[in-house]
Amino acid sequence: MSLGIKAMQANYASLQVTGHNIANANVAGYSRQQAELATSQGQFTGAGFFGRGVNVVSVTRSHDAFLTREADYARSLAATDSAKLQMLRRLESIFKGGEQGLGHAANEFLGAMTDLTTRPDDLAVRRVVMARAGDLAARFAEAGRSLDDVQAGVTATLRTAVAEVNSLAKAIASANQRIAGLTGLGQPANDLLDERERLISKLSQHVSVSRVEAADGTQAIFIAGGQRLVLGAEAAQLQMLQDPADPTRSAVGLVEGNVRRPLDENSLAGGDIAGLLRFQNSDLVQGRNLVGQLAAAVAGAVNEQQQRGLNLQPPLGQAVSQPLFAVGAPQALPYVANARDASGNPVGSVQLTVTDAGALQASDYELREDPANAGQWTLLRKADGLLRNVADGDEVDGLRISFGNPPPQAGDRFLLQPVARAANDMRRLLDDPRDLAAASPLVATADAGNTGTAQVSSLAITSSPLPVAGATARVSFTSDSGDYDWELVDSANNVLASGSGQWQPGQTIPAPPQDINGFALQLSGVPRSGDLLTVAPTPPAAMASNNGNAVALLALRDSPIVAGRTASESWGLAMADVGVRVQSAASASDISTAVASQAEFSRTSKSGVNLDEEAARLIHFQQSYQAAAKMLQVAQSLFDTLLDAAAP
Repeated sequence: MSLGIKAMQANYASLQVTGHNIANANVAGYSRQQAELATSQGQFTGAGFFGRGVNVVSVTRSHDAFLTREADYARSLAATDSAKLQMLRRLESIFKGGEQGLGHAANEFLGAMTDLTTRPDDLAVRRVVMARAGDLAARFAEAGRSLDDVQAGVTATLRTAVAEVNSLAKAIASANQRIAGLTGLGQPANDLLDERERLISKLSQHVSVSRVEAADGTQAIFIAGGQRLVLGAEAAQLQMLQDPADPTRSAVGLVEGNVRRPLDENSLAGGDIAGLLRFQNSDLVQGRNLVGQLAAAVAGAVNEQQQRGLNLQPPLGQAVSQPLFAVGAPQALPYVANARDASGNPVGSVQLTVTDAGALQASDYELREDPANAGQWTLLRKADGLLRNVADGDEVDGLRISFGNPPPQAGDRFLLQPVARAANDMRRLLDDPRDLAAASPLVATADAGNTGTAQVSSLAITSSPLPVAGATARVSFTSDSGDYDWELVDSANNVLASGSGQWQPGQTIPAPPQDINGFALQLSGVPRSGDLLTVAPTPPAAMASNNGNAVALLALRDSPIVAGRTASESWGLAMADVGVRVQSAASASDISTAVASQAEFSRTSKSGVNLDEEAARLIHFQQSYQAAAKMLQVAQSLFDTLLDAAAP
């Protein structure tokens, strides 16, 4: 009877566990359980030891800690790559090609100068140019706003992820508390352990975790290279912070009491939070700088050439030409840890001035004190890691760096953004089509009595305003080999300056760096001794029909105005840069997702439920249960027989 009862209890327990496995076969994170049986100690008799049946020792779960941690780590990396890829695809949508691209808009605007060169006095043509200018500025501003929207999306997604991390951390701490309370019973709380594993698995999608098992069954959860998130029944909290240098960017910190520890994206190792921060601090910064570099360079080149020409505002020839575009100013942002006054304002400051828009680089810079030389300052170009020493007033990459009063203090750091906000604030400044400076302030002519074949090929204005307004330059050739004398005279024919030089085919007059009156003259043909060239102010009567500056504006379309490249080439390289980043991220995401799937498969192969196996076990335990019941039936029959035999 005792043997049968124990056998029935053991098989009933096995049936219960098998049924529990079948019921939870599709529950994520469930670990297969099994009843652990042990032979009961036998009873000694003179005829030997007789078995006393079986005991149910425990219910255990099939769980491999190593495979589980590998799956969590692979899941973290996959979440990092997936989050980064998702945001990169949003960024890629801003870098459009064809007619929707910024490069095309820049070419359309500069190409509109073609009609202006043939009809500089036509107000309708000028209105078309102004409309193209407005469209170009609007397209850049729209791109800047789109980049801001991407940043807002990063911030919103980070905020959601941080809130979920905090919720999961509390739930893990609560599970730890319940597990610790049940550990003293001597049996594992399998379903509760699985619940904690599921919570940690979800947590690993946001941050890469490491864990340490305690004697009471609890697990301590650490993130970011050893920062405590969960310890026993206590959970710390993540919090959204501002980037220490750029207030428009987000950061994440760990809060314990009144202490906030900012977490670097590299220390987070994995999870979608790390992927979002890496995208924000690298890819989005580069994308913003690429757009800003093009906006600043195009606007700077057009404004510079516009101010070298003459407009049609009365009185003709006297109205100063104004810039056509405005762009966002360069920024020097102090780090939050910089020295500050009693009001919380930074003590030291830095000012940035664009000296050459065409030399600006698509990069942020970090200015800081040289740790090896107090009082010396170093400038790090973040795009390529180029480091150089700088001082007050130095010019670097088309940018002048000026220290304020008071200057930066010891230990201060500044984030310099020459072009990051250039596109956002780009706009057309002029509305009146007569403000377009199509005319050149100077006209070059060859004397009718010249004996050589030299003719004026082009006249470029190299400075604005002209060094001597209203002056006329005369260039007289003194030999057949290109030697010449020049003189600069005023309206009364008084000589203001004079000099000499030598012209060579392909060179300008004067040859750089020499200057006569802010112009560069190109010749075709060969001059002879005694030939005379005159560069004089454009007469008011000819200003409406003069197209000298319009030709120069049109030439910008094919000129290397963006760090040695044309506007179209620069935009093409920008699209290629973003495209390469997207493709690299897509490849990384595919690989990490495959690795995560394989790691999860390995884990579930060990701990998952196989319904075919469970069905076979169900039949096996059912038969064992029936056999145990038959044993009880036999025992009852024997017992009844004994009673009948003993009856009077």
